[in-house]
Amino acid sequence: MPAQSDNTRGALFDPVFGAGDLATLLSDRAWIAALLDVEVAITRAAEKHGRATAADVTAVAAAAGELTRELDPAELGRLSAAGGNPVIPLVKILRERAQAPAAAVHVGATSQDVLDTALMLLAHKAGRLVVAELRGAAEATARLARRHRDTPMVARTLGQQALPTTFGALAATWLVALDDATASLDRALVSLPAQYGGAAGTLAAVHPDGLAFADTLADLLGLARPLVPWHTARTPVTGLAAALGIAAGAVAKPATDVVLMAATELGEVSEDAPGGSSAMPHKRNPVAAITARAAARRVPGLVATALASTDHEFARAAGAWHAEWETLTDLLRLTGGAAHQLSVSLAGLHVHADALTRNLELTGGAILAEKVAAVLSEHTGSAREIVTAAARAGTPLDRDPGIVEHLGADRVRALLDPTRYLGHAGDLVDRALAHHDTTADRPLGGQA
Repeated sequence: MPAQSDNTRGALFDPVFGAGDLATLLSDRAWIAALLDVEVAITRAAEKHGRATAADVTAVAAAAGELTRELDPAELGRLSAAGGNPVIPLVKILRERAQAPAAAVHVGATSQDVLDTALMLLAHKAGRLVVAELRGAAEATARLARRHRDTPMVARTLGQQALPTTFGALAATWLVALDDATASLDRALVSLPAQYGGAAGTLAAVHPDGLAFADTLADLLGLARPLVPWHTARTPVTGLAAALGIAAGAVAKPATDVVLMAATELGEVSEDAPGGSSAMPHKRNPVAAITARAAARRVPGLVATALASTDHEFARAAGAWHAEWETLTDLLRLTGGAAHQLSVSLAGLHVHADALTRNLELTGGAILAEKVAAVLSEHTGSAREIVTAAARAGTPLDRDPGIVEHLGADRVRALLDPTRYLGHAGDLVDRALAHHDTTADRPLGGQA
């Protein structure tokens, strides 16, 4: 059985959406390797509990190594169609290849045990890379927040100019969300459990060693010990899916802001290596942010699929279980890719202070109307109405008679200085950075 391409899915689009480094970890060949790793671990656990010999372990491990290198994913896929999952034909091939008794392979296990545990292995390995990509994006964000702590810009609410803020304060909101999402995903990965319950989840085939056998299997694979078999209690899957959904959302927010701020009319930021257009030579597209946003956009639907597949009937689901396999690996691929592309975007992001200032002054001081109204209210009970009328008429506030008669033009002009109405913008940046510096020093969960 000749080996085919190591990555039989996503070779065309994974690099576009940032998942190039995840492709190998989530490829069809990686699936086969994970399935065989679980089978070898089952035989090792059997040996530790007196149900297989050391020679059996050696033989099964040798055969599994050969199959990992040689087995054609396309051929295994064809063989899997009849039984509805790849474990059935894989166990048959492994038993034929291994120089060991058939009883030393797949000891006490069912197909779901092997497939669920392999999925957890893949998720744990790929998830570590996703966490690293999220941390990379957060580090780039922290540098921007620190560098532009006091760089003034206009805050926008509901698509309209609102009040002055700083670019650092905007970046701080990105940073906190990325740090929270990273911590959430890290916790989910640490808790991923092995699966071992046998045909109906009772461990009957390895009684009275079943509970110890399951714990041994988890320890051998570096996964969490399951409290009970979770064949139809899918919180490990939904917990991971939800954490990936949260992470994708944390990525999508800054990616969206970058895309909007890079628009020609705003010109407030630009990427270090913008993409061009096949038709328009003048275009400088923020491609990294665009593709980060694109990858993240596909995630909520997949999270919904995972959550909709929790109604596993009785001791094994007919269809809901099967729907999870590619859903979860696609979630990992997309979230990791989105985080990678965001990291690329933010690591080379140019913040154009001149454009920020230009846009901050676009309303001629109207964005300081709140401040002017507050001061004017000390002199008249109609302050809000007077300032609102001036703003709606487009009259500069330092020229409006109803305002100037109480405050004087010079005082109004002083009130219209946006750098004097930044509130706690700088303090918020400092707090976000302090939190980030604390969390960034923590080791990844599940790693020494």
